[in-house]
Amino acid sequence: MTDVVDSDELLRRIRRARTCALEEERAWRARSDTLRPTDPDQAREAAVRTLTYEAVLRVLDEILTPGRRGADM
Repeated sequence: MTDVVDSDELLRRIRRARTCALEEERAWRARSDTLRPTDPDQAREAAVRTLTYEAVLRVLDEILTPGRRGADM
């Protein structure tokens, strides 16, 4: 796949990826919260996935708005 894309298309793709990562982070957080009382092992797995998506969001946020979260990190 060697498609050449302009900067606007690249920005749209990054924003779409950020939206997807945010939805996944929320879904895994909800799953972790739901499983915690009944299945602690699966809840931990879901919590790890939540952290993974949080990291992806931080990276994409830094690409979209460089330096904005510098104080948070």
